[in-house]
Amino acid sequence: MEKENATLLTEFVLTGLTRQPEWKIPLFLAFLVIYLITIVGNLGLIAVICNDPHLHIPMYLFLGNLAFVDTWLSSTVTPNMLVNFLIESQMMSLSECMVQFFSFAISLTTESFLLTAMAYDRYVAICKPLLYPVIMTNELCIRLLILSFLGGFLHATIHEGFLFRLTFCNFSIINHFYCDIIPLLKISCTDTSINYLMLYVFAALIQAFTILTVLVSYISVLFTILKKKSVKGIRKAFSTCGAHLLSVFLYYGPLLFMYVLPASPQANDPDMVDSLFYTVIIPFLNPIIYSLRNKQVIDSLKKTVKGKVA
Repeated sequence: MEKENATLLTEFVLTGLTRQPEWKIPLFLAFLVIYLITIVGNLGLIAVICNDPHLHIPMYLFLGNLAFVDTWLSSTVTPNMLVNFLIESQMMSLSECMVQFFSFAISLTTESFLLTAMAYDRYVAICKPLLYPVIMTNELCIRLLILSFLGGFLHATIHEGFLFRLTFCNFSIINHFYCDIIPLLKISCTDTSINYLMLYVFAALIQAFTILTVLVSYISVLFTILKKKSVKGIRKAFSTCGAHLLSVFLYYGPLLFMYVLPASPQANDPDMVDSLFYTVIIPFLNPIIYSLRNKQVIDSLKKTVKGKVA
């Protein structure tokens, strides 16, 4: 009877990264700079890949789409976080919250599959170089890209559907800087057991599949590299894979702690530092990592700049 008479909430208050007023302006300026560099870096990388015909190969096709997804992910979270630094009432409607989570879930899951596709591409390039043009055709690349985005969409749709069964009637404060699923589940007045079950099962399955594929690919790459007698060949192979390995390590570390090794529903809210890392910092670092460690991208960028200056 008490639940029936309760007022259903349609607006929430995001606590943000900090509640200390003296930190809000410095953090706003810091994350504004990070966001601008993220957008310029990722869109610039996409432009370089599109403008240089020599980069129209599978490796850079995947990299361009990764840059697009990083831009999408960062733009889903960061602008709202920046606004929250400047206003007193950090309100967000239920519909806005659902849309933000849906966009976030699509981009985050899609990035997992793209990193997996990139690992497979590197495996074929190094372990089966003679068959690379036959295996990694444009058709296969497009299929892998479609499957990556489709997988992200389906995963987000499942969780979004289960969120719509929830009601919110007791607490309107979300202890986070964006609408993530676990903070929402914690303030719901509906039984969330099935939501937690679906969350952890799908997170575990997706990450197990993607991480296992990446590990198998790079273990095979490692054995192939060690068989090479040419020091130049070994350096080239490590240079080709190093950026992707670093990106994978940075991406999966926080996610493993957040979703595959979760705390109980009664525990404290998820660590916002982990969330900040893969929603803001990784999209910022990826174009830097891939550009600085990739001679072809740097050469193409120099040609583009020289062409515009001339």
